[in-house]
Amino acid sequence: MDSVKNTKIVATISDKHCEIEFLQELFDAGMNVIRINTAHQTPETALQIVKNVRRVSDSIAILIDTKGPEIRTKNIGNPIVVKTGDHLFVKGGNEESTDKLLIVDYEKFAENIPIGTMMLIDDGEVEFKIIGKVGDALELLVCNDGEIKNRKSINVPGVSISLPAITEKDKMFIEWAVDNEIDFVAHSFVRNKEDVLAVQKILDNKKSLIKIISKIENTDGVNNIDEILDYSYGIMVARGDLGIEIPAEKIPSIQRALIRKCIKHKKPVIIATQMLHSMINSPRATRAEVSDVANAIFDRTDAIMLSGETAYGQYPVEAVSLMTRVAFQIESSKDRRNDVPVPRHDNEVSAFLAEAAVLAANEIKVVAIVTDTLTGKIARYISAFRSPKPVYAKCHSGRVMRELALSYGVHSSLIVSKKNKHKLVESSLLDLKARGKITENDTVVYVGGNFGVGGGTSFIEIASVARMTNDKINSKHNTSEI
Repeated sequence: MDSVKNTKIVATISDKHCEIEFLQELFDAGMNVIRINTAHQTPETALQIVKNVRRVSDSIAILIDTKGPEIRTKNIGNPIVVKTGDHLFVKGGNEESTDKLLIVDYEKFAENIPIGTMMLIDDGEVEFKIIGKVGDALELLVCNDGEIKNRKSINVPGVSISLPAITEKDKMFIEWAVDNEIDFVAHSFVRNKEDVLAVQKILDNKKSLIKIISKIENTDGVNNIDEILDYSYGIMVARGDLGIEIPAEKIPSIQRALIRKCIKHKKPVIIATQMLHSMINSPRATRAEVSDVANAIFDRTDAIMLSGETAYGQYPVEAVSLMTRVAFQIESSKDRRNDVPVPRHDNEVSAFLAEAAVLAANEIKVVAIVTDTLTGKIARYISAFRSPKPVYAKCHSGRVMRELALSYGVHSSLIVSKKNKHKLVESSLLDLKARGKITENDTVVYVGGNFGVGGGTSFIEIASVARMTNDKINSKHNTSEI
């Protein structure tokens, strides 16, 4: 049986570099999900990426990333050069920015930002202190030399700003995603459940099954994580803006806490931003970057993400390959005593059976856990308990198969036969055997249901593949059922 990587890899793809051969190389190197950043795409360029991805494999999930509620600089021609100690003003509006007046794309900016707070532009490249208010503009004191360029992000750490959850461009791209059967929408700067529900409303209006990934990148998102998780399929820990909003020394502990929250909620979590940033221009990552990837896996993340490394970097395939090698190494050396306890609610049969299956995989000499799933729920539950053995999920639809591309340890594929429950078990195992994932002499844990498709999970069986495929109907010898 082939060894498999359990940690999933998300790779950002640009229309500037999305050739089929290139995507195939990334897929072969270990990529599971591609991300399209809509801030840098049009519907036409994004569609070309989608078409090429689908020509490579129908098992690659596609995630689009919305712009979300953010503030940016506006109407700047040539960059505004500032020096430490300079003074200038900022306000929302439509006039041109000048050397003394900075315009931003939020009309009520001066009304909402208190005097005495700090303001950062372009991911913290230039820092300012707000020292006063004159008319409809705030007065800024420049804290370091730099340049202010057009359409750069603005952060005001610790200040909650009432921005619309969804921009017009976001709405257009979410509807585009529905029309093109995209798998995930990752919504930026999610602050609370209302932001998630605003996206869900658009999806519901179009009767879409697209799943929402909430990007956590501000203080509100961290503080409201429980309610956000209640309404999200999963989250992305976007450490770029998060590291601007929150002191850098707090990010590692917040990252770990968010991962633990997701595991307890049985929801997938992606760790993102600058994981192998130096590989944009260098064939080798730094030791600190390798440790960053490793620590995310030690923390039990479901997925790790590459951004510029694969979108426009010089060594994209090498970056994915390195992540794959690190994942293999760390997964084999994790101490299970550090696993996150997953709570089970009263009468939650699926969670009980998922935990029992993983316990069996820990204690008995089995090579894999196999399950068939209509919605992906049981596979996600098994994933939450972080099985040391691969989990093979046989899915009834391509959408569910791709949704599981974000779940740790789950390797999904389509069901070959959809007949009665006995034939479903048999055909699932025979397909995995034909694809070299298991052999007839291997013992596996099978998690299934007695009440037909959609009837829910109700049993676990532990036996050899040969026994379950040859004698499934008439024999129960050498098997164990729970």
